[in-house]
Amino acid sequence: MEQGSEWVKRDAAVVWHGFTQMAAYADNAPIVIDHAEGHELVDVDGHRYIDAISSLWVNTLGHRVPELDEALREQLDRVAHTTLLGNGNRVVVELAEALARVVPVDGPHFLFASDGAAAVEQALKIAFQYWANRGVEGRSSYLAFGGAYHGDTIGSLSVGAGGFGTDVFDPLRFPVVRAPGFGESGCFETTAAMVSEHASELAAVVVEPLVQGAAGMQLAPLDAFATLADACRDHDVLLICDEVATGFGRTGTLFASEQCGLRPDLLCLGKGLTAGYLPQSVTVASQRVFDAFLGPDLGERTLYHGHSYGGNALACAVALRHLELLEERDVLANVRTRAAQLGELLDARVAPLPAVGEVRRRGLMVGVELAPAVDGLRWGRRVCAAAVARGVLLRPLGDVVIVMPPLTITADEVTRIVDVLAAAITEVTSAEVST
Repeated sequence: MEQGSEWVKRDAAVVWHGFTQMAAYADNAPIVIDHAEGHELVDVDGHRYIDAISSLWVNTLGHRVPELDEALREQLDRVAHTTLLGNGNRVVVELAEALARVVPVDGPHFLFASDGAAAVEQALKIAFQYWANRGVEGRSSYLAFGGAYHGDTIGSLSVGAGGFGTDVFDPLRFPVVRAPGFGESGCFETTAAMVSEHASELAAVVVEPLVQGAAGMQLAPLDAFATLADACRDHDVLLICDEVATGFGRTGTLFASEQCGLRPDLLCLGKGLTAGYLPQSVTVASQRVFDAFLGPDLGERTLYHGHSYGGNALACAVALRHLELLEERDVLANVRTRAAQLGELLDARVAPLPAVGEVRRRGLMVGVELAPAVDGLRWGRRVCAAAVARGVLLRPLGDVVIVMPPLTITADEVTRIVDVLAAAITEVTSAEVST
């Protein structure tokens, strides 16, 4: 077997990694994964790493889950994929029925896609056409929050707040009404006033319930969202909840919307939907939204939108079994127990470190914000590299170190993650803090 350095050379010669400067890719000591076992990834040299970022927030139950593997094999014996454009598939219907029983949407209908950005893009198009189908003019804009990230397609970039090197695409982004970020004082009161002021032009409000993940785990209080929900209802503005990151148990309930009392008109799901096995997302529309698209065959009310691999049968089979396992194993109870343990350990071991500005956590979603004295120290990148060297895979968002382990993480693994994170922060920052 080739050594890791040789695999990195082969990788850099042919693969273009997202959100990665390829000129520096090999210099940043990337790991190349060979296989996985449970919550651990194993690289081509046999080194093991706790997957403490859930493979970019998608893995829920660990890797190589026997029941999910079997669900995939069973579906392969039926069919791998058939189109949903004008036809159906048995397992897609079964998954939609199972999701309909648990999503916080009234009279839900499901439009499948491949990733979170696509789910958001679908929601934006649906919201726009909803008003056109009802014959209401002028409802063509969106309200979105400061610090928001909703994906990297043009529509999702537009409702996102920018950053991540996306300024080059500003000429392609459409303007939105920009509310404050979650961390700003009076965020939701200001937002409610903005909804009232701009109601006649708004197609929808777009929000990440409870946690703005890519903003570095910015949090909002549970009761703050009632103000937003009331404003949308009072002024007949559609509400889109982006739960691509927060959905499927990350915050301690199956959906974050449940905790803050939101029942959106459109709900965007992805990432954990298939437990990290296959790319799939879904846009969930309420009955009243769905009904606005009903009309004559091939008529103008039709949603002329759909993806070739939307509702992939393999992805639906594993997503269906995943939903069942979440309940059978009482996974959410483990999330709540481990989240409490994680919070206590972070408060004791990480928050007091001189280099740490703030620790933000909701459930098993954690952002540890470092506080370098000057710009350019790249503490986030260096701390994550030091953690990887100790066998824990972490990834930064700037100088915020993200910790998001699988929902089935164990007590011993939580302790190890925090021990390694504290040691990595101390190693990287101690000399520079003291000076």
